[in-house]
Amino acid sequence: MATRSDSLNSVIGPGSIFEGKFYISGSLRIDGKFEGEIRTEDELVVGETGKVRTNIKARSVAISGTMIGNIVADEEVRLDRGGKLLGDVEAPVLHLNPGVIAQGQINITGGQKKDVKKLIEESFGESSSQKQDLEKNGQKKQAK
Repeated sequence: MATRSDSLNSVIGPGSIFEGKFYISGSLRIDGKFEGEIRTEDELVVGETGKVRTNIKARSVAISGTMIGNIVADEEVRLDRGGKLLGDVEAPVLHLNPGVIAQGQINITGGQKKDVKKLIEESFGESSSQKQDLEKNGQKKQAK
């Protein structure tokens, strides 16, 4: 899987093991094993042989290997065929391909900066206080 970015400037190759902090200005591809902390303002790619244990904050993330940790992406997260993820995802867009295995919570923002839960509740037409009243009334009925 090739990165879409022209600024791919770091690769952790197959058979390589890296533990620690990795802060880069360009894209990073991991085909080896990585444990620690990653920060990039560009793309992170976990290749088919890549094994990563970290929380990631990046512009975009593509996973074809194994990832344990949470992802926050500014643009998108792609879980490609064979990708395995144990962790939460927050991004405007999430692409899931056949063959993906994942467990965690997702928060798809659609590019909105406002709290997603509030946006959905407002779209449904009820305020948070109305929802709380409904929940309280439902609990009272169940208790009787």
